[in-house]
Amino acid sequence: MKKLIKVFLIVAVFLQFVACENKEDITLFNQNATERLNERSKELSDILLSSEYGWKAVYFTDSTQLGGFTHLFKFKDLKNVDMASDFDEDTSIISSEYKIELGSTISLLFTTRNRIHLLSDSDNYPTAELRGQGYKGDFQFLYYGQENGEIIFRTNRSFEELRFEKATALDWSDLAKNTTMRANLTGTIDSSLFKLLETNDGSTIEKFDFNYDSASRFSIATSTDVSSEETISLAIAYTPTGIIVKPALTVNDQKLSVFTYDAGTGNFVATGTSGVTATIGSTDIPPLLTDDYKDLLRGKPETGFAYIAEYLEFAPTNSGLFLYLLNEINTGLPQGVAIDRVQFTFNDGSSNYVVYTFTGGRAPIFHFFTTTEDKVKKSIILTSGRWTDQNGTRINRPAYLKNLDDQIMNPSGLYVKKENFNIAFSNDIYTFTSTTTPFRITTYAFQ
Repeated sequence: MKKLIKVFLIVAVFLQFVACENKEDITLFNQNATERLNERSKELSDILLSSEYGWKAVYFTDSTQLGGFTHLFKFKDLKNVDMASDFDEDTSIISSEYKIELGSTISLLFTTRNRIHLLSDSDNYPTAELRGQGYKGDFQFLYYGQENGEIIFRTNRSFEELRFEKATALDWSDLAKNTTMRANLTGTIDSSLFKLLETNDGSTIEKFDFNYDSASRFSIATSTDVSSEETISLAIAYTPTGIIVKPALTVNDQKLSVFTYDAGTGNFVATGTSGVTATIGSTDIPPLLTDDYKDLLRGKPETGFAYIAEYLEFAPTNSGLFLYLLNEINTGLPQGVAIDRVQFTFNDGSSNYVVYTFTGGRAPIFHFFTTTEDKVKKSIILTSGRWTDQNGTRINRPAYLKNLDDQIMNPSGLYVKKENFNIAFSNDIYTFTSTTTPFRITTYAFQ
């Protein structure tokens, strides 16, 4: 009998516990799906309006090939938002509209065009590989709650995490400094084309040839140690004082992501502890000299290389000076006529020549040259010869080609490099870079 009473007591206590639990469950599930979404919607609206200076997001749309873009948002009410970004030199504040959208989940949707839409425009792409994809950005963000004062979103298309952190007054006033940092990193049309990444683990320095594409804000660094195949890919975002990189650079087990600009040296420096550093700076000669030019010398098999405007205009390895000279030529030509190709042929029998071809029906022009090597610089020198039309008839050098052609025929020579990437096609990419000026042209190899 005592055992039976004990069992009844246990059951009674259990039922009372379950009853309490059920009351909480009833309270929770008294709300239907719509009510829960509405509550979640109000929660997000309240958060967006709660920050005095709005919110900041550094948006890496695809850190495997694109850098980050800083956006500032000030949500003024339940409909209107002010926005600014460092996408380009225009860091002004622009007003537009947004809404909190109810679907299978709650999302923040920017409904009228503003700076965030520059990343989602498929016709606005930074590299040939991203033709039709733009910057792979989004303008609708799914709400996933808060953490440590940040709002957690996921992008609607790619489901990548994006966090909004509270902005400050300085974030707005200093945004234009991001574009200054961009200029500091990329340089001007007269700046050296060669950049070096040095890592110091406290005892050993490693050097990398640092190739940076300003349009995509993405870099690939290749070890200068010929016995090493190490490469480092870094997505870059600008700050008022330097840059941040993603993923963080690992040096001696330390993660370095924040590089500060040193105006005295022009370097970007990340500092860890115990002597660990990483430095990005410029150099007057290529960090990694190659023997690729040797395949172009007299006596070698016939080879060809061509800059093709349709596919290589946006090549990250074209220099500002080359693009400037190309535009100078095209601007001076009749409407509908422009340079289509700059094509090099080496060892066609006993001949070497550059062919300039044009759109708009203009006939091609040939410039013949001879080659010699500079073993010290590891470069090739193209020495000017005769000019001809397509029929082989000698002509005078066209005045409009002088400035571009002078760079190619630089008496100090050209560095030749087989690059480690492709553009649009499987053809190897080769660059021809002046040894004395910031001139570099990107070509397909035809071998």
